[in-house]
Amino acid sequence: MKKSILAIAAVLVAMLMCGGMLYAASDDYRVGGIFSVTGKASWLGEPEKKTAEMLVEKINAAGGINGHKLKLYIEDDQGDNTAAVNAAKKLINKNKVCAIIGPSVSGATMAILPVMQEAKIPLVSCAAAAVIVEPVAERKWIFKTPQKDSDAVRRIYEHMISKGIKDVGLITGTTGFGNAGRTQLKDLAPEYKMNIVADETYGPADTDMTAQLVNIRNAKAQAVINWSIVPAQSIVPKNMKQLNMTIPLYQSHGFGNIKYVEAAGEAAEGIIFPAGRLLAVDTLSDDNPQKAVLSAYKAEYEAKYNEPVSTFGGHAYDALSIVVKALEKVGDDPAKIRDAIETIEFVGTGGVFKFSAEDHTGLDKNAFEMLTVKDGKFVVLTD
Repeated sequence: MKKSILAIAAVLVAMLMCGGMLYAASDDYRVGGIFSVTGKASWLGEPEKKTAEMLVEKINAAGGINGHKLKLYIEDDQGDNTAAVNAAKKLINKNKVCAIIGPSVSGATMAILPVMQEAKIPLVSCAAAAVIVEPVAERKWIFKTPQKDSDAVRRIYEHMISKGIKDVGLITGTTGFGNAGRTQLKDLAPEYKMNIVADETYGPADTDMTAQLVNIRNAKAQAVINWSIVPAQSIVPKNMKQLNMTIPLYQSHGFGNIKYVEAAGEAAEGIIFPAGRLLAVDTLSDDNPQKAVLSAYKAEYEAKYNEPVSTFGGHAYDALSIVVKALEKVGDDPAKIRDAIETIEFVGTGGVFKFSAEDHTGLDKNAFEMLTVKDGKFVVLTD
């Protein structure tokens, strides 16, 4: 009798094993979230956390997923790589999650990739660097929802060409996102015949970029590209205004939070950047496939939290929605979730996703609109 019980127990354990990881046998579907809720990247992580919580509340109020309650365990990595790694391990080993969404920033995402790959738990990152999912053969368990930083560079360079701009000054942060963007800007410059006349950097804690901007001005740049996700996105335009630099300022898609505009004040006027359509949803035609999703998310978020929606919250909306679609299809087996994500086609806030075994972003450059700041608001760039 005792041997029979032990045999049954062994079978049950084997059934619960997935890729070497034991996950919880529970009525709840357990998903983890790692966001920079506090720290210098809180402008990203806070709306992501709020969005994820709002979506879970809505899903559970409607009966859950195939009768299962969705349980979301959220960890704050404070934008720190070590904290992100510890969070991932906790979510996997203690909370027994079947998937993780986040982190908010590229550096933290890159830091946890080995953990996710070894555990064989799917990750849907809310960070943008292309290296997160490329090469895909080495990132089997990793997906992301922000548009590719390489496609953001393409849209910026295409707009510059239309304006006759060839000589460009770069100023980039030394974070994971900033470094990845700088690489893309330099690698794609020859393809678009762009001449990088200055290549300046700054640390995430730096509060004045005057010296770097003076070097760019002295190099006779026709435009500046600033690439970061830290408060420097507001500092660079203010420093340019103080220096009476009137050449165009382009920013990355990391600029998609109106709080950056508010912090920069008048200096933000005229900034040009690529972004998803969430920030300009009111300008979309009714037949745009994203309009219904964008309008609903914007209305729900702003009504619940009494603050403007941002593209970053949208990344979390897309990430969790993608995991939910996989859960609906295959349940909470991590390996089956991973496989299911590669087949998902989904209209989200970031674009119309179409994942595959060769593409773990699922978006191309057409997911971007070129936006600008006018009268303190984001509007579609019309010229």
